[in-house]
Amino acid sequence: MTSATEFVGVRYLVDDVEAAIAFYTGHLGFTVHINAAPAFADVIRGSLRLLLSGPASSGARVTPADITTPGANRIHLVVEDLDAEITRLRNDGVEFRTETVTGPGGSQILLADPAGNLIELFQPAERRPTAPEQH
Repeated sequence: MTSATEFVGVRYLVDDVEAAIAFYTGHLGFTVHINAAPAFADVIRGSLRLLLSGPASSGARVTPADITTPGANRIHLVVEDLDAEITRLRNDGVEFRTETVTGPGGSQILLADPAGNLIELFQPAERRPTAPEQH
């Protein structure tokens, strides 16, 4: 088990903590660490600790009202086979916010949780070893 100091924590403000728990555990492989719904939940995937804060949570109450809507920030989840993940999630009824985009670093697609917070699924490009320099 990863200790509390080994986690990277991200707080997402959500409208419905139970719906967020179901989404992250049911679709993206997170496990519940703390469930204090309807106010708060703490879900974990690897070393990512995602704090799901409902409207009654202290995390949501301390956030100024003018910045509580989701923006372009997102968590970034690395996957081995992006096409397979897209197919699996579409079969589960998950809708994507973008089409797949491919660049020199890899391929990615965006989806959103029930509150509209963005998640990026990313498959790194295959890296081939560079040829040794010849002198």
